[in-house]
Amino acid sequence: MTIVRRDLFEEIQEKLAGKNVRIVFPEATDTRVLTAAVKLSLTDNVHPVLLGNPEQVKEVANSQFLRSSGLEIIDHLNYEGYDEMVDAFVERRAGKVTREQAQELLKDVNYFGTMLVYMGKADGLVSGAIHSTGDTVRPALQIIKTKPGVKRTSGAFIMSRNATRFIFADCAINPTLDAEGLAEVAVESAKTAKSFNVSPKVAMLSFSTLGSAVTPESQKVAEATSIFREKAPTVPVEGEIQFDAAFVPGVAKLKAPNSEIQGDANVYVFPSLESGNIGYKIAQRLGGFEAIGPILQGLNAPVNDLSRGCDEIDVIKLALITALQAISK
Repeated sequence: MTIVRRDLFEEIQEKLAGKNVRIVFPEATDTRVLTAAVKLSLTDNVHPVLLGNPEQVKEVANSQFLRSSGLEIIDHLNYEGYDEMVDAFVERRAGKVTREQAQELLKDVNYFGTMLVYMGKADGLVSGAIHSTGDTVRPALQIIKTKPGVKRTSGAFIMSRNATRFIFADCAINPTLDAEGLAEVAVESAKTAKSFNVSPKVAMLSFSTLGSAVTPESQKVAEATSIFREKAPTVPVEGEIQFDAAFVPGVAKLKAPNSEIQGDANVYVFPSLESGNIGYKIAQRLGGFEAIGPILQGLNAPVNDLSRGCDEIDVIKLALITALQAISK
């Protein structure tokens, strides 16, 4: 069953066919999430794991005329593997929480769901329909943590319009980054691009192109570009570079004629969170691009955050992306 009829998601569903990737939904009584989970359960792409009181979940399903039979619903307050989970959580936190504190924290659906992922009982988690970004990301950073060699998570958006795709980052997590941090985000964003069949060409954005202005801000981006080249020497990159030089071939010939990026960049790394957030919303609202995300990068297992203004289609899309991240990992 194809439930999202866009080129990008048709590709994703083809990759997920028959995988039945287990994705945890901590917000099972939210009608948007529950509707999405029911639709996903009719495919062989994603197997939803819903958290909540089974009777309450079924009551919500009935009120929305949704068929709840066959859904996997875990009552996180009456979980038969609770003691095992508490022990694993205390061990993972390495002395930062007591057993009593762990028991209290695991009453929270996001902590509980993240532990299911950490313990291998699920492949990924999607939350945020009724929780803040911090509520979703905090347990992931404490429990799943970042991959070896990665110091931080970052938030990327897939900007999609018809067959055109770009990656924008960091647009969600880190207010400011030093050169090392920008380079790390760029490397992870290039990996994200590859997972969506985008051969990465990375633009390290600035208000300056290759020294046209010399300030601490522009020099930081230039340094980040040098670090990126050391970390990912086979990936085309340019920086510091202005957006027009990264996007318009004619401008690239004038401003950066010797660059390996000639107006064909598809991964855009912004110098700060404010510029990234503004940039993706301009592309979304003025450019007519669909902004899919934020997709959290750099974690050991996929956890992704919905907007509280999401609808059921947004939930489905992010679940499919999370499942793709899981099998790509």
